[in-house]
Amino acid sequence: MGQGQELYKKAKKLIPGGTMLLSKRPEMFLPDKWPAYFSKSKGCKVWDLDGKEYIDMSIMGIGTNILGYGDDEVDAAVMTTVRNGNMSTLNCPEEVYLAERLVSLNPWADMVRFARSGGEANAIAIRIARAASGRDKVAICGYHGWHDWYLSANLGSEESLAGHLLPGLDPLGVPKNLSNTVFPFNYNKIEELETLLTINPDIGVIKMEVSRNKGPENDFLLKVRQLATKHNAVLIFDECTSGFRQTFGGLYKLFGVEPDMAMYGKALGNGYAITAVVGRRNIMEAAQKTFISSTFWTERIGPTAALKTLEVMERERSWEVITKRGTAISEKWLQLASHHGFKISINGLPALIGFSIDSPKALEYKTLIAQEMLKKGYLAGTSIYVSIAHTEAIIEKYFEAINPIFKLIRECEGGKDVNSLLEGPTCHGGFKRLN
Repeated sequence: MGQGQELYKKAKKLIPGGTMLLSKRPEMFLPDKWPAYFSKSKGCKVWDLDGKEYIDMSIMGIGTNILGYGDDEVDAAVMTTVRNGNMSTLNCPEEVYLAERLVSLNPWADMVRFARSGGEANAIAIRIARAASGRDKVAICGYHGWHDWYLSANLGSEESLAGHLLPGLDPLGVPKNLSNTVFPFNYNKIEELETLLTINPDIGVIKMEVSRNKGPENDFLLKVRQLATKHNAVLIFDECTSGFRQTFGGLYKLFGVEPDMAMYGKALGNGYAITAVVGRRNIMEAAQKTFISSTFWTERIGPTAALKTLEVMERERSWEVITKRGTAISEKWLQLASHHGFKISINGLPALIGFSIDSPKALEYKTLIAQEMLKKGYLAGTSIYVSIAHTEAIIEKYFEAINPIFKLIRECEGGKDVNSLLEGPTCHGGFKRLN
């Protein structure tokens, strides 16, 4: 057992859940074996506490590093800020420059507010939209963070119903008087949204991810936009995950449908904490009628990193690179599975690509992949968040390494006991999303 797993044992006694983020818990990958902690990261490589080097063919910091870990230009800009001072009684000018830049990328928008995490950005957007619309109720489609406003969707009318809408997200601790304030609808099911708006005319906000696992069908996004306009509801696109993956800005640009507000996060600072809420002036100015304020939203590193990240992204046309390579990865997965005689389903945006094995033993196979690829020097599972550091040569080597594991899966589908191959417990599953 390495130093990382030893430290994780200690962490579970000191930190509820062991980690700050559910998606980074070792149990989500390879219980008892996952390295858990890193000492260094660069490009698409990660070094654990024992100094062992891995190629990250997994979630790349949960999608925060489109330019790869430790981009030289972004880090140099941040180090200049560190030397000049990160905090002051005065405000940093970079937040104004960044606001101007984001408005230029979203011509329908006029104003911007900044935060440092996706959950904060979502909460800010909801507060502003509710203030602007004058109505409390919200229709949602997708994942929008951990705050009370969102998890209240899982508060049922009876205790036994709690958690029935978004399986895996427990609303324990969320005030029950928030019940019936947030209403989920499923992606591409426009009739569900129509029904919600008819039954609840006091819905003032429609909040959704533009796409995650599949694209819009039958003008779904356009119809959502039309319904929002008809019902005078604020339409918010959550681009915290999808932003800068397929366009230089929001994914909504692919479909020609503009929201009233949008949020950007994750990739905006290439690993440094910065998120943004952009919106139309008549809506964003409602922020002045309520209270939205936080000390560390004024630090300088986040906006500095974002400005340089946007500069490098634009020059490298990173969204085109990662989309092309992610598409190639998905095609090779399909070819490899077909070659070995079993079926997989592809999910996610091309740059956030993943696959699921069509088998009741899917979690066992995911665990097997993580286990065997770790031995070969890879952090890997059933998804890859692509960065420009994932060169074609690295991708080719990855497929050479995973090929014999796909062969093992075929053997297990043919009768071999997959549990006999596992050296520890099966990994945990995630929670269900609405798109």
